[in-house]
Amino acid sequence: MIVVTGATGQLGRLIVEKLVSRVPVDQIAVSVRDVRKAQELAARGIRVRGGDFTDPKSLAHAFEGASQVLLVSSNAAAYGGDPLAQHRSAIDAARSAGVRRIVYTSHMAASRLSAFSPMLDHAATEQMLGESGLAWTALRNGFYAASAMFLLERSLRTGVFEAPADGKVSWTTHADLAEAAAVVLTNEGRYDGPMPPLTAAQALDFGELCDIASSVLGRPIRRSTVSEDEMRAKLVASGMPAPAVAISLGLYRASHNGEFAAVDPTLQKLLGRAPTSMREVIAEKMGRTA
Repeated sequence: MIVVTGATGQLGRLIVEKLVSRVPVDQIAVSVRDVRKAQELAARGIRVRGGDFTDPKSLAHAFEGASQVLLVSSNAAAYGGDPLAQHRSAIDAARSAGVRRIVYTSHMAASRLSAFSPMLDHAATEQMLGESGLAWTALRNGFYAASAMFLLERSLRTGVFEAPADGKVSWTTHADLAEAAAVVLTNEGRYDGPMPPLTAAQALDFGELCDIASSVLGRPIRRSTVSEDEMRAKLVASGMPAPAVAISLGLYRASHNGEFAAVDPTLQKLLGRAPTSMREVIAEKMGRTA
C-alpha cells in the first residue's frame, strides 16, 4: 500500500490521480488533516484517514499497513511553524508503522547554503531520511510553475511586473511533477536517495516570462526592477506575514545566485514526453493558444 500525505493539496491530489491510473485503488491510501475534504477520494475506494504532522498518534494510524509513504513537504515555515519537527514526526511514524520506503517532495536547490530558506529545510529533511534506516527517495522538484503565475498575476492586469533582480528558474508544473512521483512510487527500488533535478526543458527569468506573456497576450508586460527594501515595504503593506516576506525575498536572491537555473533531462525521461513549457502554462492561464 502507498500512503500519500497532503492528498487534498494541489500536488498531493494530483499524485493520487496519477497513481489511480497505475495501481488498483485498494493499494492507495491518503493521510489528510481534514477527512471531510477527501470524501470524493473515499467514494472511489481509496482509504482515507486523518493524519496531522503535529499529531504523531494520528500519523501512526494513517500509515498503518503502508509499504511506502509519499511525504509532501510542509509549508509551515511561511506561517511561523516548524516544518522540520513535522517532517521528523512523519518519518518516525513511518518507521514505527513498518514502512519500507519514504518518497519525499524535496527541491532541486536543496542545500544548507541556500539563500532561499525552504531549501535549508529540504536539505535537513534529506539528512533525516538518510539517518532513518529506511529506504528513501528525494524528488528534487523544479520550482513550481504555479508560483511564477501567482507572482505574475497582478502584472498580467497592470502591464508591469515589479520585483528585485532575479535569475533564471526551471519553472515546472505540478502535473508533470505529480506524474513523475507516481512513476517513482510504482518502481520501488529503482530510484534511491536524491534524484537529479526534475525540471522542465528551459530556465527563464522574470524578464523572459514577461516577454512570453506579452507575446501570448498581444500587449506589453514590462519588467521593472526595484530594490529589495522597496519590495519588502510593498509586501509588508499588503499584509503578508513577516516569515512569508523573508521567504519571498529569498526567492529573488537565490535565483539571482543561479540556484534554480539547472535544466536536466530526467523529468522528460520519466514522463516519456516533453515537460510542459511556461509558454503553454501562460497560454492556458489566459485562455489562449500557445
